[in-house]
Amino acid sequence: MKKVFAIAALTIAGFASKAQVASTATQTVNLNLSNAIELTFTGSGTATGAAVNLAFNTVNDYANGVSSSNQELRVRSNKKFGVTVRTNNANFSYTGSTTPAPVMPVSGVLALRVPANATGGAIASPFSATAYNGLSNTAANLITNANNGGNQTFSIQYNATPGFAYPAGTYTVDVVYTATQL
Repeated sequence: MKKVFAIAALTIAGFASKAQVASTATQTVNLNLSNAIELTFTGSGTATGAAVNLAFNTVNDYANGVSSSNQELRVRSNKKFGVTVRTNNANFSYTGSTTPAPVMPVSGVLALRVPANATGGAIASPFSATAYNGLSNTAANLITNANNGGNQTFSIQYNATPGFAYPAGTYTVDVVYTATQL
């Protein structure tokens, strides 16, 4: 009987050595998010869009104005946002041969519309998708209460109608768009 008992003891000890042993470790991961917003032109992928050249070649261009192609901008923001628009100066700068340099005001000459808006926000009055509204060097709401997201886009289109009062040359102004989180 002793031998049988010893064999049984070895068998029980064998089962005990096959038992699993575990240990647990825990680590906390914190995501420290900051508010972030970015406004870029989709054509360039940067905050500086390509120059928009509006050529006035015929009498009808001067009488009726010239419009640009659509210029698309993209906002990436983790909060709702709005977009304003203004020019960097009240007047166009002039490059040409006329002396003294003519002074062409932006107001009454340069306008824009918003033909496409995929921001989830509203086009701010007096701007619209169908009619052009004049620009000035005072910031005006363009898009209001837009949704947060990584690909909120809208397109603008410029129209210039300088009339017949200005001599040939290049008239330049920067249009400044500002996206601000709400």
